[in-house]
Order: sequence, then structure tokens, then C-alpha cells
Amino acid sequence: MDYAPLLISLRAAIIATIVTFFLGIAAACFVSGYRGKFKGLIDGVLTLPLVLPPTVIGFLLLILFGKNGPLGKLLMSIGKTVIFSWPATVIAASVVAFPLMYRTVRSAFEQIDQNIINAARTLGVSEWKIFWRITIPLAWPGVAAGTVLAFARALGDFGATLMIGGNIPGKTLTIPAAIFFAAESGEMRKALIWVMLIFIVSLIVMTLMNYWTDYQRKMIAAAGRK
Repeated sequence: MDYAPLLISLRAAIIATIVTFFLGIAAACFVSGYRGKFKGLIDGVLTLPLVLPPTVIGFLLLILFGKNGPLGKLLMSIGKTVIFSWPATVIAASVVAFPLMYRTVRSAFEQIDQNIINAARTLGVSEWKIFWRITIPLAWPGVAAGTVLAFARALGDFGATLMIGGNIPGKTLTIPAAIFFAAESGEMRKALIWVMLIFIVSLIVMTLMNYWTDYQRKMIAAAGRK
């Protein structure tokens, strides 16, 4: 039993979660504060990977990072390539996980009482300090939930990762791909082992998220009473 797909999946999911953590917060902050007429369009574009089939996302990434694509040509000019490499698994996982982080954090930002933010501004607090000392702490349960959901989505991606990363053993073969090819070749025992592994990892992550979110809510409520 080769456990390389587990390590590849975990490593790709962790890095993708870090990427989506910062990009999702930045996008949520921008959209929640944007008041222009294109807000619906921007939100739709950022949420699109959530509703598109993973194979469509993978195909678009393949065009974008392929040798004839704009980013592919740019990378080839410096002697680099992404297609069918481990970074491709991170890119695919980041794209499919981003909407979950973005939507969850945006909802958390929009639930914050704007009177608190306005009061801080009247006291002369800078926007940077308001964001990190008021907005993020108040929205932290949502940020934590979005982070965990993004990790779970990145860990379980199959279609987009297979399209752009392939299924190279020891390099780009992730757990979902390992399950598919094991089942396709009739190795049901191996497929079941991978299913149980990803099931256990996902359940542990979701359980820890629930406990952590409850703890954070209790801490915020206790701070509010003081």
C-alpha cells in the first residue's frame, strides 16, 4: 500500500488553504465594502467555481496554464511549466476551494454591526487597525469555518486536479484520484482504504472546526458581557 497520495493530498490541501485564506479574506473585504453597480457581477465571478463542474474548471485552467495559454507562455519564457506537476494540484485545489472561503467570510463580515466600525472611525482608529483588531476578531467564527470548509474542499477535489495535474504516482496522484483508479481497476479493498482515510481526516477536521467555533463564540460572548 503506497501512502504517497495521502501525503500529496494533505500537502496540496494545506498550501491551497493558506492561499485561499488570504485571497478569500481580501476578496470578501473588497466585495462587502463595494457599493458599485458591478457588485453582483464581481460576486458571481468569484463564486463561479462553486457551481461549475470541476472538469470545466480543470479545462479552463488547462487552457490558461497550457503551453499556448497566457500564463503558460509566461512560465515557459522563464523555463517553468505547471501542467502535470505538483504545483498544478495546488492551483486546482485553490481555485475550487476559494469560493467557500470567500462566501463564508463575506457573510461573516456583513453580519458585523457597522455602528462598532463607525465608532472606531470617529475615535481616529486607522482602517488597518479596524480591520485586524475589530473586523477579523468579530468575524473569526466565520473565518475559521471558511478555512475548514476550504481545506475539506481542497482535499476532496478530483475533476479539476485530474485535468491539470494528471495522475502521476508519487507526484500528482491524490486520494480522490487514487480511489477512482483503484475502483476502476477492480482493487476495491484499496479503494475502500482510501475512502476510509479521507472520511476520517474530513470528519476530524469538521469536528475540530465545530468545537473551535463554539469556543470562539463563547469567548466573544464573554468579552461582550464584560
